[in-house]
Parts: sequence; C-alpha cells; structure tokens
Amino acid sequence: MANHLHIYDEATVKPWCNSRANEKKAWQSIALLDTHVEPLQAMQDAAQFGIKYVLLGICEDIGPRANLGNGGAEDGWQAFLKRFLNQPDNQFLANEKVLLLGEVAINDLTQAARDLSNQNPQQLAQLRELCAQLDQRVEQVLSLIFAAGLEPIVIGGGHNNCLGIIRALSKHKQTAVNAINFDPHADFRDCEGRHSGNGFRYAYNEQHLGHYHVIGMHELKNNQAIIDALATAQFNYDSYQALQVRREKTLTEACQQALATLTHAPLGVEVDLDSISLMPVSAYTNCGFSVSDAEHFVHLAASQINSHYLHLCEAAPNQHPSGMQAGISDAGQIITALVNAYLQAREHA
Repeated sequence: MANHLHIYDEATVKPWCNSRANEKKAWQSIALLDTHVEPLQAMQDAAQFGIKYVLLGICEDIGPRANLGNGGAEDGWQAFLKRFLNQPDNQFLANEKVLLLGEVAINDLTQAARDLSNQNPQQLAQLRELCAQLDQRVEQVLSLIFAAGLEPIVIGGGHNNCLGIIRALSKHKQTAVNAINFDPHADFRDCEGRHSGNGFRYAYNEQHLGHYHVIGMHELKNNQAIIDALATAQFNYDSYQALQVRREKTLTEACQQALATLTHAPLGVEVDLDSISLMPVSAYTNCGFSVSDAEHFVHLAASQINSHYLHLCEAAPNQHPSGMQAGISDAGQIITALVNAYLQAREHA
C-alpha cells in the first residue's frame, strides 16, 4: 500500500533545517514517521501519540502542463519546507501534533513527462494519461492518511491533485464530499483527459463530489461551457468581480454564507495559489486577492468542524518575475502562512 509514498527520515530533512542559539525551531517539534513499521500502522501509532496533521508533498507539474499551462509547480513543496521548518516554535502553533510524512513517489512519471510538449496533440494526450496515473497514486497515499484518522495538508503540484484527494476521502467516508475552493478558475472543464483544469468535474461525474462552491471565481477567466456546467450541477460561486470590483458583499460574508451550505458532509478546503496577486504560480496574475485574504479564507473554512484537509496547489517559484530564488522565498513564505492559518483554526474548531 505504500509503494507510491516516499517517507522522509532525518537524513532527508536535515539539509533544510537551520539552528539558532536559544531558539527552538518548528523542525525540532514536528514528528517523522517510524520507517521500521508498516506505514498505515506507523500513522495509526502516531495518532495514538497525539499527531493530528500530516504534511504531504506532490512535486509535479504534469497536470498544469496537460492543461496547456506552464511548468514549475514541482518546486512549491520544497520552497514551503525551507520556510515552515525553520520558523520559531512557540505557543501559537501546535507543531507537536504535526507529522512530516514525505511526498508522493512520482519520479518515473516525471521522467516520462519531462520532454513531452503540450503543443503536440499526441504528446498532450500522453501528458493527460500520465496525469491519470498520478491521480491513482495520490488517491492511494491519501487513503492511508484518512484510514489512520489523520488530516492531510497537501502541498505542491497542480490542482489536478484535488481528484485523488477527493476520491480517497469520499471512499473512506463512503459518501460524496463537499469542497470549497479559493480560485479564479472553477477547474470544471470538460472531461477531455485529465489535467489541472477539470479535477472537480471528474470528481462530480464520479459521484465523489456532492456540493462545490468557488470563492473568487473570475468572471472573465472561465469559458461559458464551464459556467453552464456549474449551473447544471447546481454548484455555486462568488465571483472576484462581485467581491472585489462591485463589492456586493465582503469576503467574510461570502465565505460564511457558502460554508453554511456545506455542513452536511466532509469538507475539503482548496486553495489555488493563482488566486493571490503577484504569487509565483503557473498562471501569474496582478489581479487577485491579497495573502491576508487567502489566510482569512483558510481560517474560516478550517474553523468548520467538518473540515478534513487542506490542499495548496499551483505554486511555481520559477514563474517569479525576479527569478527562481525570489520565487522560492515568496512561495515558501506564503504557503507557510496558509498552513499556519489552517493549523491555528483547526486547533480552535
């Protein structure tokens, strides 16, 4: 069951960790999995010792490229780790309840996708087939986490990975689940082969997604077929224009109203980092929300007792206008802020 999971040990993590005299860092409090025990049993044992949250990386850009987008989403996870592990450990974060699990093992898929062009129809089809294989691996690893009774925080890669997460949670709970997504794109494109733009559509068609709400959907960045498909499914959204341009309601009001309709089933909390202005992402934008808006969304959604996971996707440090190092710095800081917002809200939910 763990053949698609790369579990981290101390040797893996050490290169990312810094020390400072008289200051305890987050990496000194979070847990690593016992690699001598079968992974499901080891996670169940960790839960018995007070672990609640699991950090998991997905280092891929197959999904965004299969959606005719840019590469680079494979670097979001390590950008996050460099920042998160080295923040101070203090009373405001329950780091002792966090397990740094590792990443989904996809080196073979990455290698197979490396030289494929999304401008070549045959190679695009191959990218989409590789994305479907990735779905299966994500589902397998997430199934272990949910079976152990833990909450995953999934970071990196494209928004295609929502499908594997939702499948795993739905099968674990034996019911269709709900999702709330902070995103300029609904990711509800046709089922034309798997990519980062249709994960929620596949989840809906497979009856794993019961209710779905998009916060900040951009009225001018979704085609009419997507808008019609959302209407047919009776899924709702609050647009970027309604919230930020016309100011018809506040972000807080929109989130609270949406969350009030999503209480009857397990809830997934989704953030496409494309929603944030100037964030280094696959689809860079100057016309988005602030980091604090995104943190507030995560806080409100994670405060719901039925929230079961956080998914942060599409960070692509190499898309930063000032280069890779600036992208790693910005992505690491922003993803860490969103993870912290989730952890703090869950501890008070």
